[in-house]
Amino acid sequence: MRSKISVIGAGFVGSTLVQRLAERDYADVVMFDIVPNMPQGKALDILEAGPVIGYDSLVTGTNDYADTANSDIVVITSGFPRKPGMTRDDLLKKNQEIVSQVTEQVVKNSPNCIIIVVTNPLDAMAQIALHTSGFPRERVIGMAGVLDTARFRTFIAQEVGASVRDVQAYVLGGHGDTMVPLARMCTVAGVPISQLISAQRIEEIVQRTRDGGAEIVKLLGTGSAYFAPSASVLQMVDSILLDKKMIMPCAVYLQGEYGINNLYVGVPAQLGARGVEKVIEVTLSAEEQALLNKSASAVQELVKVMGL
Repeated sequence: MRSKISVIGAGFVGSTLVQRLAERDYADVVMFDIVPNMPQGKALDILEAGPVIGYDSLVTGTNDYADTANSDIVVITSGFPRKPGMTRDDLLKKNQEIVSQVTEQVVKNSPNCIIIVVTNPLDAMAQIALHTSGFPRERVIGMAGVLDTARFRTFIAQEVGASVRDVQAYVLGGHGDTMVPLARMCTVAGVPISQLISAQRIEEIVQRTRDGGAEIVKLLGTGSAYFAPSASVLQMVDSILLDKKMIMPCAVYLQGEYGINNLYVGVPAQLGARGVEKVIEVTLSAEEQALLNKSASAVQELVKVMGL
């Protein structure tokens, strides 16, 4: 029996993710949106690409949550998009209500699923999904660090003229201005970047990583990134659905790890068939820990505003 994945929200991130999932050919995919006929049209278009690309995934568009029933994984992308000049924090109240309502329907129809949250502000929305669902923390995960790390790796590879595959890096902390790129642990083919790039230039790349989403929003004028975000979710789904046990930075509900309690913060986590199977605790310097604590405090402020 084929696995089933539902994507809530048929905007640019959601529909691009559905296309990527269909092309994986390992699950049937349902795309839900409240806009009449829109997810049906996009789903049909993706379905009709199957004979050309060579996949047999059944892609269904719907306005009825009942069609998402018994999903193995549900990805929540629904929410207001970030606009130029708008911070992720500005999105908080608008998207809190949406994610809460969506999560209620997800739990009702797929009580055994794993939820991946993409809606911004990411860490706070993951907290809402966990609170609303009542699921164990292993089954509610936020997509943030994979995307932030991909941006960090891209900029480093461009700087040194190397393949992105040779660049290993981690970005921890909240998905926003307080994220913590661990430059000290970043390597290119095993060589620390401190031996390849000047300290000043590394700091500039770190700052560009923090501003990565805003840079794209500014360039687009309307809307926000969706190619890299959807690819980042795909990597998480791969590891969960295929039980790959990959270690990647995700927003995880911490319960004492890194000295942080009852809060979603981006840290390295091992993803497998049960969701988050292990939180990986790396030894941080005093400065890195301080930055992570600052990032956690920023998320905590959002949680307080939401009344959790």
